[in-house]
Amino acid sequence: MPRDTTDTLGLGEVVSNESLANLLREERKFAPPAELAANANVTAEAYEQAEADRLGFWAEQARRLTWATEPTETLDWSNPPFAKWFADGKLNVAYNCVDRHVEAGNGDRVAIHFE
Repeated sequence: MPRDTTDTLGLGEVVSNESLANLLREERKFAPPAELAANANVTAEAYEQAEADRLGFWAEQARRLTWATEPTETLDWSNPPFAKWFADGKLNVAYNCVDRHVEAGNGDRVAIHFE
């Protein structure tokens, strides 16, 4: 039996999938507050680099991590839509989040302060 492609809002109104599909398209842009943008960790230059060479940009970001096994490929896109980023690389997340910073002499500093 074919599946019903309509949804009732509980108000006696029926909404079609076509009407709902319209909600999937969003073209508005929301600029961040100036103070937030001025203190951002990612700069406009980084966005430009990523746009110019997406795979090179992410390979460069991956080199900032300490790998147990270095990846040989940035992106495996052989089975779309399933993307595999750094698939043959191995990371120790705890080492990257804590240990390497302790080794760099930051062991006595607060990593996260939450109130």
